[in-house]
Amino acid sequence: MGSPSMCHFGLLVVLLIIISTTSVKSGDVQTDDASIPASPSCHNETQLVKVKTFLDGKEDEIFGGLSARFGVLLPSDDEKAQKLAAVVPNPAIVCSNSSVKLSGMVALSARGVCDFTTKAEIAQSGGAAALLVINNEEDIFEMVCPQDNSKLNISIPVVMVTNSTGDSLKSMAGSGKLEILLYSPERPVVDGGVAFLWLMAVGTVICASFWEEMTTTEQTEEHYNGLSPKSSQGGTSKDDEKEVLDISVKGAICFVISASLFLVLLYFFMSSWVLWLLLILFCIGGVEGMHSCTMAIISRRCKSCVQSTVNVPFFGETTIVSMIVLCMCIAFAVYWVLHQASSYAWIGQDILGICMMITVLQVARLPNIKVASVLLSCAFIYDIFWVFISPFFFKDSVMVAVARGGNSGGGSIPMLLRVPRVFDPWGGYDLIGFGDILFPGLLVCLLYRFDKSNKRSQLNGYHLWGVIGYGCGLMFTYIGLYLMDGHGQPALLYLVPCTLGLSLVLALIRGELRHLLTYGNGSSPDPAV
Repeated sequence: MGSPSMCHFGLLVVLLIIISTTSVKSGDVQTDDASIPASPSCHNETQLVKVKTFLDGKEDEIFGGLSARFGVLLPSDDEKAQKLAAVVPNPAIVCSNSSVKLSGMVALSARGVCDFTTKAEIAQSGGAAALLVINNEEDIFEMVCPQDNSKLNISIPVVMVTNSTGDSLKSMAGSGKLEILLYSPERPVVDGGVAFLWLMAVGTVICASFWEEMTTTEQTEEHYNGLSPKSSQGGTSKDDEKEVLDISVKGAICFVISASLFLVLLYFFMSSWVLWLLLILFCIGGVEGMHSCTMAIISRRCKSCVQSTVNVPFFGETTIVSMIVLCMCIAFAVYWVLHQASSYAWIGQDILGICMMITVLQVARLPNIKVASVLLSCAFIYDIFWVFISPFFFKDSVMVAVARGGNSGGGSIPMLLRVPRVFDPWGGYDLIGFGDILFPGLLVCLLYRFDKSNKRSQLNGYHLWGVIGYGCGLMFTYIGLYLMDGHGQPALLYLVPCTLGLSLVLALIRGELRHLLTYGNGSSPDPAV
């Protein structure tokens, strides 16, 4: 139980199929029209809006919304905003004059039938002080202007909210006096959560690279030999004992194709029960990863602790410490599942995820740089296609939709590392998908083995530069996320050139490209080093 088995690896492969989920910021929006006409009356930048509610004079829930490209802008401070009574017009779609008094109030309008600007003009002519448009879906869309907007004269704020928010507001309006405060606090350019997430991702790759060396109890020279390519036919290698799986070229291509098919299935059939299935798989993989990592550390620090064994049904003969650790890992995962809604749930998710990824990077292995090039190139195309190109074939970005949780009832897939935005008034989380760590991590671990088999120092080798390239690639990802106004980014678009590209260019400059390409194909280490 202390070492990964092939059946455990099969489970981890299922989890790994959900690869390269992009870093998605909360508040991502979609547009109704790709061509948004600009004019003096329709030139506003859309704003994320806080909808603070008061029921019978007492402060209640705070919801989120998005302002329109037209109308007046909202203040950034709630103290400068005006508290206004809310009312549901009649008719509710506000495409004709309302029989209900709107003067000085916030009109709660349903979406549909007529243009957004028509709704705003009718509400404004009825004396409304603001208009809240309730979407018929859980997404929030940018409210844009019609092609002919030169005569627009809208002087009230117009905000769209989700369908569930609209249901809550109408329910509150029917149960008492509902008042609404609209304001739009500014977001920080960079939140501290991004830096912490960067450290976690880079730290996971570094830790996975050195994991065997940190947890082995053998002598250094034996470790070097265990990391060198084996060509002898007699005896049993360390890789065989550890049941390491070398990824082939055909396997790499099939893996990415399978991942694409699985992603499409999630896109079309994502639901609450599918999310629960993924959650269970994640917990099983996380428990296996945490158990493997914990036992490796215990075996290194306390050799006598792993000597007492016991026969357990189904598991066979195993150590008592291993069973105790397994029970603790299961309890940890169960506690996390039961407290997913808590503010600290991200800590448990990140611990389980990191342990699982370290274990995967010990079990799965790229045998040589040729396979690494095929796998990362396919993943590079995969990431770009499902983020940027898929909207041309589907109604939106498949990758972003799956990362958000689709029709899962507001949940999101757990195969992500996430960190809360502490200094962001809008809250939310900064995210990175497991694939954005595992794919470059496989390459970095390969570079580490290459350096060890050739007894290279960090400066003269390739591992350090692979880690630096990975860290820089992540930074470029978040810069792209900022420049793209928070829309989901394919992280491998930046990570693959910064890791694989940097390694190949460095080998070319050093005149070692052939040696790097032949590593793992039965060649002997470089005797000159």
